[in-house]
Amino acid sequence: MGRTHNEQSEGFPGGATVGVVKESADDERRVALVPKLIPSLLAAGLDIVVEAGAGAGALIPDSAYVEAGARVGDPWSAEIVVKVAPPSDAEMAQLSAGQTLIGFLAPRTADNRIEALQRAGVQAFAVESIPRISRAQVMDALSSQANVAGYKAVLLAASESTRFFPMLTTAAGTVKPATVLVLGVGVAGLQALATAKRLGGRTTGYDVRPEVADQVRSVGAQWLDLGIDAAGAGGYARELTDAEKDEQQRALEEAIKGFDVVITTALVPGRPAPRLVTDAAVRGMKPGSVIVDLAGETGGNCELTEPGQNVVKHDVTICSPLNLPATMPEHASELYAKNIAALLELIVDANGCLAIDFDDAIIDGACVSRVAGAPGTEVSAP
Repeated sequence: MGRTHNEQSEGFPGGATVGVVKESADDERRVALVPKLIPSLLAAGLDIVVEAGAGAGALIPDSAYVEAGARVGDPWSAEIVVKVAPPSDAEMAQLSAGQTLIGFLAPRTADNRIEALQRAGVQAFAVESIPRISRAQVMDALSSQANVAGYKAVLLAASESTRFFPMLTTAAGTVKPATVLVLGVGVAGLQALATAKRLGGRTTGYDVRPEVADQVRSVGAQWLDLGIDAAGAGGYARELTDAEKDEQQRALEEAIKGFDVVITTALVPGRPAPRLVTDAAVRGMKPGSVIVDLAGETGGNCELTEPGQNVVKHDVTICSPLNLPATMPEHASELYAKNIAALLELIVDANGCLAIDFDDAIIDGACVSRVAGAPGTEVSAP
C-alpha cells in the first residue's frame, strides 16, 4: 500500500500517493485526472501513479502523464485512489484497509457499496455528496458533468429531429424555428437551454422552483409558469405532494403538446425520477417530435422512456441516453479532474500528507465511509 502519514514523517520523500485507475465499465471513457493538472498536484507534495491505459478512453496516452511528472504503475496500492464510476466487485477486491477512495460512489442508491467499503476499512468520499456551498463550487462534480450532459442532450435532440432548429429564410420559403422545452432547470437544464438557443431554437424552461425563472430568462429562454412551488433544501427540488403532482401533470400535458423538442433533467436525490411526460402528453405531440430524457438512470421523467434506448412511440422519438458525459470524454475528464484536484488539495497538508479535518463542512458532507484511525484522520476533531 502507499506510504502512511507516519512513514512519510520518518523520512520518506514527498507526500501521499494518488492512484489514477483505468475505468472498467464498458461505456465509461472518462478518467479521474488529466496530465495538465499533475504539475500542481506534484507541487502540493503528492505523488501520482497512473494505471497503464487509464486515459485511453479520453485519448490521453500514458506518455502524456509521464511527461507531466506522473509515473505509470499500480494505482490500487496508492494511499488515495481516485476514479470516476462506483467500484465494481473486482475493483472492490483490490482496495485495502486504510486506503482513501474518491469518486462517484452513488451513496443514495439501493445497491451502493458504502457498507462494504466501511467493512473493508476503506475511507471514502463521494463527489456527489459534496455540499453545494460557494466554497465547494470548484469541487462540484455533479455540476461539471451536468454541463456536459445538458450540452450533449441538445445535440442529440437536433440529430434525431425531423426539423431544423433555427429559423431559415430561403428561396423556397421560410422555415419556423423549432420550439424547445426544458423540464428541470438545474445546471444541465440551463446548459440545454443555452445550447438550444445557440442552435436557433425558440426555448422555454420549466421547473417546480419558481425562483429559477430569472436564470431561465438570463439564457434567453421564456419561463413556463404552472403555478407550482416545490423549492427544497440544498438547491434541489422537494418531492411534490400528490395534489401538486396531479396539477403539474395536467398542466404539463397541455403545454408539452406545443413543442417540437422536450428535454427532461428533473431529479430528486435518492428517489425515482418524477414522471413529467405522460403517455397522453407524448400522444399529443406532433409526429417527428423528440424527447431526450436525462433521468433514465433513475427511471426517467417520461412514462414511455426505455433507459439506455432510443424508441419511437406515437411517432415521437424518445431518447434516454445513460452516462452522456462519457460520450465527451476529453472535456468531461478535464472538468472532473479539476473537481478531484481541488478536493485532493483540501484533504492534504502543506507537505502533501493526508490531513483530514472533519470539522470542515465539505469533508464532513462528502465522506460516506469514515474509518476510525485511518491515515490522516488523526488531525481531525474527535
